[in-house]
Amino acid sequence: MNTTVKQKVTAASLLVALGIIYGDIGTSPLYVMKAIIGDRPITEALVYGGISCVFWTLTFQTTLKYVLLTLSADNHGEGGVFSLYALVKRFGKGKLVIPTILGATTLLADGIITPPISVASAVEGLEVIFPHLTTVPIVIAILSGLFIFQRFGTQKVGSIFGPAMVVWFAMLMVLGLVQMVHHPDILKALNPVYAYRLLVEYPHGFWLLGAVFLCTTGAEALYSDLGHCGKQNIRITWIFVKSALLINYLGQGAWLMHQNDTFLNGKNPFYTIMPEWFLLIGIVIATLAAIIASQALISGSFTLINEAISLNFWPRVALKNPTNLKGQIYIPSVNTILWIGCVLMILYFKNSAHMEAAYGFSITIAMMMTTFLLSYYLFFIRKVAIGWIAVMLTVFALIEVSFFVANIVKIKERWMFLFFELFIFMVMYVWYYSRKINNRFLKFTNLAEQAPMLNELSHDDAIPKYATHLIYLSKANKTYEIEEKIIKSIFAKKPKRADVYWFLHINRTNEPFTLNYEVLELLDDKVIKVVLNVGFRVQPKVELYFKKIVQELVERKELNLHIRPDGSTKYNAEPDYKFVIIEKFISVENEFALKEGWLLTSYFWLKKLSLSDEKAFGLDKSDVAVEEYPMVYSPVNNLELCRKQKLV
Repeated sequence: MNTTVKQKVTAASLLVALGIIYGDIGTSPLYVMKAIIGDRPITEALVYGGISCVFWTLTFQTTLKYVLLTLSADNHGEGGVFSLYALVKRFGKGKLVIPTILGATTLLADGIITPPISVASAVEGLEVIFPHLTTVPIVIAILSGLFIFQRFGTQKVGSIFGPAMVVWFAMLMVLGLVQMVHHPDILKALNPVYAYRLLVEYPHGFWLLGAVFLCTTGAEALYSDLGHCGKQNIRITWIFVKSALLINYLGQGAWLMHQNDTFLNGKNPFYTIMPEWFLLIGIVIATLAAIIASQALISGSFTLINEAISLNFWPRVALKNPTNLKGQIYIPSVNTILWIGCVLMILYFKNSAHMEAAYGFSITIAMMMTTFLLSYYLFFIRKVAIGWIAVMLTVFALIEVSFFVANIVKIKERWMFLFFELFIFMVMYVWYYSRKINNRFLKFTNLAEQAPMLNELSHDDAIPKYATHLIYLSKANKTYEIEEKIIKSIFAKKPKRADVYWFLHINRTNEPFTLNYEVLELLDDKVIKVVLNVGFRVQPKVELYFKKIVQELVERKELNLHIRPDGSTKYNAEPDYKFVIIEKFISVENEFALKEGWLLTSYFWLKKLSLSDEKAFGLDKSDVAVEEYPMVYSPVNNLELCRKQKLV
């Protein structure tokens, strides 16, 4: 059903929100103040200015933009860049594809750098107790264990995430309050004047925005994980989370202003404000919070790729459901890429201080793309006045462009990372646009006009029966249309005689969890078209759904299927179904423009590496026939030649 599921606000739902949503932004106190201070002299201008920038960034960027504004742009309760794109794409006329690809690319890139920096920052607390300890092997072991564990799902351990994050945020609050009680003058840092002075008057102060931005890198996750918790749960828990974060930042600032050293000398303010007796306990809690943050990013990456596949932005890859929890998926190929990427990150950068210099660039781009898509949502769907939208765009563009410029200097620290982002971007770009070109050359015919010939073939006993139920997967959106190549396949040299001809079209909807169907009978009990409406977060288990549809039609005694033999025998009680998939491959006879030729060639190479249609659609190999067609896209000779058939 196309209805919005409204999340109730209960103690349990608030606990779930704390465990799922806030891992990334919640662990930022581990490294933000350390990144702002760096090797600079500790002064009032730097400390107060840094905290003031953090406070107003959390207020404008996280609270105002994401918690209050962006969370309202839900797609039947779901959030994230692809959900927002699905809402507004009909208004963009193709202009929104590149911003969506950029946003998704940078979010995926964040999944490679967030786990290493979070876990490394937590584990490095051990160096305070054991000064000569090398933490790299420990970080790699924790990350490797986390990625290995993905195949089993988080159902059993997920219940501890909420309570663990409550303990984490409570610890942040207590540690900060202890320092603030001794040095309440730190509250002056909330004055925006200090932020202004840092950015304008402090030497090279503007470039410190690259470090300040680390406090809000997890804001995009609040929107991406909207469907798990609901906007009200997120908004209520954000009050507690923001308070805990702010108090801890103020506590670190109070300690910095009243300790005696001019420089940090490699110390992390987060750990130095802990009592010595509590240090080991604090490190364990911090490490657990970092693991939860990493898990949220990994799960988010799986969801993102699943949506990208459904919206035709990514090649089909193997998807698994490790548990029975709704929405929990596991993508082995993505898991492996993230695992290798995270390990290489920690091996290259060695410690969190070096990673801080590379962190943040990607997320600034993701945030700008969300702002761009959000403006379409506000104008076309919410009908907000153009003047207010212009004000919103001006404010957030000023903030986000400033962060983007300040983060540009990080490119020299993360140049190798650009290759990974370019790879993701090109895969999405090639897959989306080449499919558009490919579909442009499809030729359709009127299915109703072919029905008499199909009826005649079905009753021609001189031709051996190919199957009782013959099912073709079709791309034809219009009810009475079918691809010409499907008709050619049926009336080939060896015609495919069947009792019932089914033409199944999978219609991907703009809502996340739609799952329903429409049945159109073009010829009594003989030629039937089924439109399966599937939401972009639903895996298309075509054979399972189709058999369920036929079962429902038989039970309701529709289309006379209940009085028709289904092909089962005393030796095999299963009905006789045969699915036909027509796969295309590129012909050497094609003549392309350079760009189209490159896109289509890349597309067919990606298609070879991606999951086959039978696996992607959940079809039993014994029930499938695959036909291959070389496709000729030449403008002069747009023909389909040399069909060859192989039965699987």
